[in-house]
Amino acid sequence: MKRRQVVASLAASGLGLALFSFQTHGSVRAPAVKNKLEIPNNLSGSTPPLIRIGMIVYNELTQLDFTGPFEIFARIPEVEVLVVSQTLDLVTSDVGLRLVPTHTFETAGKIDVLFVPGGPGQSAQMDNSVLLDYLRRTASQAKYVTSVCTGSLLLAAAGLLTGYKATCHWLLMDQLAIFDVQVTPQRIVIDRNRITGAGITSGMDFALTVAALLRGGNVAKLIELILEYDPAPPFGTGTPTLAGPELVAKVKQLSGPMLVERRAQSLAAYKRLHSENR
Repeated sequence: MKRRQVVASLAASGLGLALFSFQTHGSVRAPAVKNKLEIPNNLSGSTPPLIRIGMIVYNELTQLDFTGPFEIFARIPEVEVLVVSQTLDLVTSDVGLRLVPTHTFETAGKIDVLFVPGGPGQSAQMDNSVLLDYLRRTASQAKYVTSVCTGSLLLAAAGLLTGYKATCHWLLMDQLAIFDVQVTPQRIVIDRNRITGAGITSGMDFALTVAALLRGGNVAKLIELILEYDPAPPFGTGTPTLAGPELVAKVKQLSGPMLVERRAQSLAAYKRLHSENR
């Protein structure tokens, strides 16, 4: 896969239109622009070791689970971002955005930060033994094992969150509990080297948290400012507590059939996990 194809695809989604571009190493680079602003490697002049972030993609993922963290990861100094999938075929999100993998499970090599997004397609991956085996192998050597939204359910299905504190989208926290996870209803949860984000938009907060862990708080603060990340939701209904019982009930009603199907898949994945571990 040629890098220019990857950049072209990302630019089409709006990722290439940022005001500032940062020199990053590896598989995905922001396109060059005039007056490019580069963040120093660690604000002290020395060059830290290259960090490889492997971002898993699959069909029917929620694109913001992926693109939000990607926007931040790609700006961290001395970081290589790999877009990893089972094949190099185009991946289509749940709303039709197409993403181009840069590596397969076989070609990605050693990953320092493993990242798994969520989305409706997560449920179809719960019995994908090729993916789950890859997550286990990669997690065993990774410095951090991470997810956003229902990506944590895939980590759990691989047995990687058993006994850990973790979070996911509020609609599916009961499913995360199936896997003997200490479900923690917070936007970002860190337990040892496991870092999980709650639903969809938490990916920005999550990725800035990871940026601070990798390159320090000053680097993360610079990225936050350059992206002008200062969310001010116009309606203030972004959590069940803020939304109130009537709106929560409406969302649950609309999501009912999907939740029933996904719960059945989570229960089946839990049974498979425990049968494999006997």
